[in-house]
Amino acid sequence: MNVRPEVLQVVKQWIEIAEEDYKNAEYTLTLIDGCPFRTVCFHAQQVVEKYLKALLIMKNIPFPKTHDLLYIISLIPKNTGLELSFRDIDTLNRYAVEARYPGDLEPVSRTDAEKAFEIAQEVRMRIRALLTIK
Repeated sequence: MNVRPEVLQVVKQWIEIAEEDYKNAEYTLTLIDGCPFRTVCFHAQQVVEKYLKALLIMKNIPFPKTHDLLYIISLIPKNTGLELSFRDIDTLNRYAVEARYPGDLEPVSRTDAEKAFEIAQEVRMRIRALLTIK
């Protein structure tokens, strides 16, 4: 695929910020006592959101400002080769906003946080393979 240099630059910026979220989630999970599991889940959701948006930018597909991962995925053409579990992605959706504020979100456990991070790792790996950015 021939992508304009300015588009590649924007894609790289999205990836750079996604990687910051990835490192935050990964490091935070190493905390034995007092690990803020909601924070891990939020950063995992952000990793997925930013990688999906980087892929959309690479494909020259506009997207609105949204945190809804299922909506973002719906914008990606079927022939892209990105195979993701919608159930897993939907699991992360609730962490975009609800995990950051008091409210109705049930307590988040280490198991929840580890699962969220595993999903982020999988999506990150799959999209990085599609982006082929040096």
